[in-house]
Amino acid sequence: MTYNHGDCFLCRYSLPEWFTAISTNAKLLTIKKGQLIFKEGDPVTGFYFLHTGKVKVHKQWGADKDLIVKFAAAGDVLGHRALAANQHYPVSATALENVTACFVTPEFLRTTLKVNNELTYQLMLYYANDLQEAERGMRNMVHMDVKSRIAEAILKIAAIFGLNDKGEINSTLTRQDIASYAGTTYETLFKLTNELITQKILDVSGKNIRILDEEKLRGLIKNG
Repeated sequence: MTYNHGDCFLCRYSLPEWFTAISTNAKLLTIKKGQLIFKEGDPVTGFYFLHTGKVKVHKQWGADKDLIVKFAAAGDVLGHRALAANQHYPVSATALENVTACFVTPEFLRTTLKVNNELTYQLMLYYANDLQEAERGMRNMVHMDVKSRIAEAILKIAAIFGLNDKGEINSTLTRQDIASYAGTTYETLFKLTNELITQKILDVSGKNIRILDEEKLRGLIKNG
């Protein structure tokens, strides 16, 4: 199996002498758009190092709702929060696009971390940053009003997914996904999005969103 080392967190920070072990023990997976990669509460089977595509990482929020914790892309890691003693995934992950990922078992990752000091260090930094972002998200849920959260969510999505040649956000996220990322309901998102359209801050056509006035959109963000 051949890897593009530059696209894989595991390969990028492992010793060149370890590539043979990775090729022998890792699996290069192709995951289809819409496929559930792992489910919150399921026993951990392994860890995923993304090569291509984007993934939503989500957690149950109330009885029948999900909160999108983050979006992951090429170079990101999935399942790392389950490295602790509790061997169950604390979140779910679903492919938003066709995804390729390097998959390794917990046993092989632990061995790899013991051998590759740089990988251990970089994964620790990655995990720390991930926790800081999660804590920031929870703080915003408490201190930001819903309009601020929606404005910030749209700006973050634009930064993560980029823009197409028409200046629209280059994603096919549903309105429910955006609402789940902003920590609000579909109905509230629909209402406030219409307000932003009326104010000529956004232009929306179907699933396509174009930011007309980024400065005004940023101006809506209040940190409480």
